[in-house]
Amino acid sequence: MDPLLATKIIFVLGITNLSSGILIFFSCRCLGGSAIGGRLMKYAFYQRYYRFHCYIWWVFWISVMAHATLAIIFLRAPS
Repeated sequence: MDPLLATKIIFVLGITNLSSGILIFFSCRCLGGSAIGGRLMKYAFYQRYYRFHCYIWWVFWISVMAHATLAIIFLRAPS
């Protein structure tokens, strides 16, 4: 794989990690977003969004694993 392409993929996966982490934070009742989520639960749009919470975790973990693997392979492990 081209190192430039790998770097771009690593960057996109990093953005995916960040955005899915934010989505998890605001849809999780266990994390700090619970106070916000508790107030928003009365709205239908938030209830629809909340239903995707478990799927967002899957996206997050797959993205984290791919991001870490590519970063270690192409950018080398830190020494």
